[in-house]
Amino acid sequence: MEYTYLLVNFFTILVPFLFSFHPKLRFDKTWGAFFPAVFFTGLLFVLWDMWFTSMGVWGFNERYLTGINIGNLPLEEVLFFFCIPYACVFTFHCLDLLLRKKVGQKGQMNTTLFFASILLIIGVLNLDKYYTASTFLSLGILLLISEFLFKIPWLKRFYIVYAVLLIPFFIVNGVLTGTGIEEEVVWYNSEEFMGIRLLTIPVEDIFYGMELILLNLLIYRFLLSRRKVPSLQHRNSRVSQNIL
Repeated sequence: MEYTYLLVNFFTILVPFLFSFHPKLRFDKTWGAFFPAVFFTGLLFVLWDMWFTSMGVWGFNERYLTGINIGNLPLEEVLFFFCIPYACVFTFHCLDLLLRKKVGQKGQMNTTLFFASILLIIGVLNLDKYYTASTFLSLGILLLISEFLFKIPWLKRFYIVYAVLLIPFFIVNGVLTGTGIEEEVVWYNSEEFMGIRLLTIPVEDIFYGMELILLNLLIYRFLLSRRKVPSLQHRNSRVSQNIL
């Protein structure tokens, strides 16, 4: 069906958008920080996407698209970089309210070092594969910067929330990579990734998504601290903790 990818985006954002106005959540009051964050991050990922599409690292099945393009990307692919971050940042916003007092920083540095080391090693071992190398190396570096340069106090909570997000991730990415439909919406060049799939999903997609959401959150939380959003004003902590 030509609207498949568009519908995936629509249903991904529908519930988070509707609940953004819930009086106990009021995610809409943080839009002043979210929209600049998603625009900047989306621009970086769209440029990355355009580059890889032009090189044939991946591509799109016209059978499931509306036919509207922005550059060499289908409109649906560009919308993906808004809809998915919206749903994920909203989820972090909600779950962080529950986890903030229960999950501290104990073990965070070691966890980050473990993840980053594995990512960097895999990236270096797969320098001949564009998708694998670029995703694993860039995420590994971003994690180290977040932990040791920005001194992010909420990375451990991010790891927990992202683990929860993997449930809807498998549904959304499953459809896009061919689960439950006749053909895949997004195809991958087998020479540019490791070839390991979870169901129909290349394992690289998990870490690509993790980097997309983490970068959105870094900018979003920084802008929240700068704008002094009311929901954060009660926090009496260091600038780096507010930001980041």
